[in-house]
Amino acid sequence: MQKRIFGLESEYGIIFTPEGRKTLPVEKAIRFLFEKLITTEHFLNVFLENGARFYQDTGCHPEYATPECASPRQLIVYDKAGERILEDLQDYAEEKIREERIAGKLSIFKNNTDFVGNSYGCHENYLVDRDVDFYYLAEQLIPFLVTRQIYTGAGKVFQTQDGVHYCVSQRAQHIYQKISGTTTNDRSIINTRDEPHADREKYRRLHVIVGDSNMSEYTNFLKVGTCAVVLQMIEDNYINKDFTLRNPVKAIKDISYDVTCKRRLRLDNGREYSPIEIQREYCEMAQKYIEQYPVSDQLKDVVGKWQYVLDCLDDDPNRLSREVDWVIKRRMIESWLEKRGVGWTDPRVFMLDLQYHDIRLSRGLYSLLERKGAVERVLTDDEVLKAKTEPPPDTRAKMRGEFIKLARQNSIQYDLDWSNIRLGNLLNVRVICNNPFETDTEKVAELVRTIQRTNLRKTSLSKLVIQS
Repeated sequence: MQKRIFGLESEYGIIFTPEGRKTLPVEKAIRFLFEKLITTEHFLNVFLENGARFYQDTGCHPEYATPECASPRQLIVYDKAGERILEDLQDYAEEKIREERIAGKLSIFKNNTDFVGNSYGCHENYLVDRDVDFYYLAEQLIPFLVTRQIYTGAGKVFQTQDGVHYCVSQRAQHIYQKISGTTTNDRSIINTRDEPHADREKYRRLHVIVGDSNMSEYTNFLKVGTCAVVLQMIEDNYINKDFTLRNPVKAIKDISYDVTCKRRLRLDNGREYSPIEIQREYCEMAQKYIEQYPVSDQLKDVVGKWQYVLDCLDDDPNRLSREVDWVIKRRMIESWLEKRGVGWTDPRVFMLDLQYHDIRLSRGLYSLLERKGAVERVLTDDEVLKAKTEPPPDTRAKMRGEFIKLARQNSIQYDLDWSNIRLGNLLNVRVICNNPFETDTEKVAELVRTIQRTNLRKTSLSKLVIQS
């Protein structure tokens, strides 16, 4: 597919740390986050003016789902905009907490695990060609997804009976299946959920749930971009080598525990490769592919960055202390320990790990490194600021975002999901859009004009209903 839709769903960790006797349940903190968006107390679920969706997921986790995006780079712009939207809502929630006369600190983290062993996800969504057999697609993709953590992992400090350790990926230890239909129990590398929110005869939605949430723009861009290149090669039947792993679930854990990225993995055919070697095979195929097939300049940039990180990993992973999350964080912690003359057993190490993922610009350690110019950027602040309120111009999200703005300006009740826009209960009027590439905002403008002509405008959005 030359044109593809991309999406990311990021679940956030949230903690309230009381500074007095009075505390605040996390459920109430989340409710405060939503209050700025909608006035009703019953719906913790809303679409935003930039086309994204914000809702409460399982286990008291606020979740931000990007709007439909047309490229990997556009996707990470809207993913980063989600962090800034959450920070704005955090400001509002903290004010509400003060009104309750509760002293304390509300923290929101873009990570994937907590200290008691729970995991929450970052789910990638790719629109793929329905003509490609799903299980063929999965088998071709799984070796790539298992081994890509060497440059997409977010890193994690963890403790066992043997002491304190550092691993490459947060999510890897919570994967138990190759393919399954659940995202909470028996989590898999690829989820079988097939809700394309598009023409089912043409497309399916590939739902990848094995990845880490990334703070680094560079890492995030590589995560999505390399997968896009591999998917395109699979759809064009270009991959001509078999890297089927004998035990991919065991392999994903083994790779995460090895910060050298060179542990040998056994394939079904009996051969052994390191994660770097498997990734290099995919990358070399991609280099040949982009010379023979039409691809965007953006994907060519992805392949160049892919080659660079593999060369660095093969030589010394510390060379990626500006680009790759797990290396950035490990070097940050090591530097802190060296300055203070303490070791990894210092309990503050766990707080450094967590604070790396704090989304508040004034408090998060990744944000501190970014302000110091210590990490590589892919985006600009202006792009991210614009993406907080404006939808992508080249996908269906443009129609949704424009409708939400018009409806709110005219105090119109509405009901929408990813593919449908409907006016309140009094009119059987709606826009159905099964084409995620459509951008005709005139349709939604006509919808608003219709309700204006009928003089059925509402004065409140208190009955806003969101369906998914």
